[in-house]
Amino acid sequence: MIFWVLLFAVLGFFSYYLSRLQPFPERGGLFSSVLLLSALILWIASTSPREVEGDFPAVLSVFLGGLFVVSGIVSMSISKTDVIVAPLGGILFCLGGISLLSSRWDYAGQTEQIGSFILASIMVVTELYLAFRGLVIGVPGIAWSKSGLRQIHRGLLIGPRGAISHFEKSWDMQEEWINSMSHAALVLIHKHLGNSEEERLNLAELEKLGGWSSVDSSWTDAIEVGLQHSSPSVEYD
Repeated sequence: MIFWVLLFAVLGFFSYYLSRLQPFPERGGLFSSVLLLSALILWIASTSPREVEGDFPAVLSVFLGGLFVVSGIVSMSISKTDVIVAPLGGILFCLGGISLLSSRWDYAGQTEQIGSFILASIMVVTELYLAFRGLVIGVPGIAWSKSGLRQIHRGLLIGPRGAISHFEKSWDMQEEWINSMSHAALVLIHKHLGNSEEERLNLAELEKLGGWSSVDSSWTDAIEVGLQHSSPSVEYD
């Protein structure tokens, strides 16, 4: 039981730490809260006079892991707002699944053992892919760009979690249109703040990418609308 308590707790704290490094920390924060609450429940259960069902922690791990793997894949592939929930949820799913499979190993026939080994291998390979896609490749530039727009509408322009910081992380070497959008946003933000030198530098970079004609007018309109209601406030981590 102590192993499962430590697993949930460590993954919970690790998820919280990584979520603060993402443009959209909410989903990682929710995942972290669920894991820490589960760790607390398992720890309380371990101190109970009645013995907890042996497979319960593994079943809980598979259930939560599978749930967050599915939601994490959606966030990673479709909305592109999170890259840590799927791989960390995959760790829970793999360890819980392998634990359940191994618990029946001594009583299983040869065919069932082969099937269990193949199933465990598939889970591990899938987890390696999720870890590479999420933790190695990291957050795509479009996610930082989307969060930068959100920070503008929140009135958060400067500081570690401000719009400027987010747009300065949104570069994508394969999708240059994202770079154009980011430079255009930075030009408008620095103009709003009166930072003429930064405005000039970003305008020069925007011209290299095709100028204002390379940026959709709806994007600049959204930036300008947000800036009209923004003041140069700061958000610190």
